[in-house]
Amino acid sequence: MSTILVVEDSDAYRTMMSDLLKSHGFEVDTASNGAEALGKVQSGGTLPDLIVLDIVMPEMNGYDFCRRVKNDPKTKDLPVVMCSSKSEEFDHYWGLKQGADAYLNKPFEPSELLSTIKQLLKG
Repeated sequence: MSTILVVEDSDAYRTMMSDLLKSHGFEVDTASNGAEALGKVQSGGTLPDLIVLDIVMPEMNGYDFCRRVKNDPKTKDLPVVMCSSKSEEFDHYWGLKQGADAYLNKPFEPSELLSTIKQLLKG
């Protein structure tokens, strides 16, 4: 069973994504900002199989978090799905430039999130 780390500062979105993923057989861990998530990823414990990441968050935004994860040899291959209300073409470009493997706009279709995750976990 794959473990997904959901990094989202909105309680509502974090809960909704967690419930959706759990109902489709995934194990879910959560963090409310990039700094908390980075601590989990760098703790030396078991790494998640994939990260779903918001961009606009307190303490450390998603761009910074993604850059740090992708620049670390231990975590560089972790798939990252950015999921944000920032929906301009530049936002997509910049998210992918930071190392994200996919970028979804909020609000998203649950089926779109699930298919993106399944696709990345196959690779």
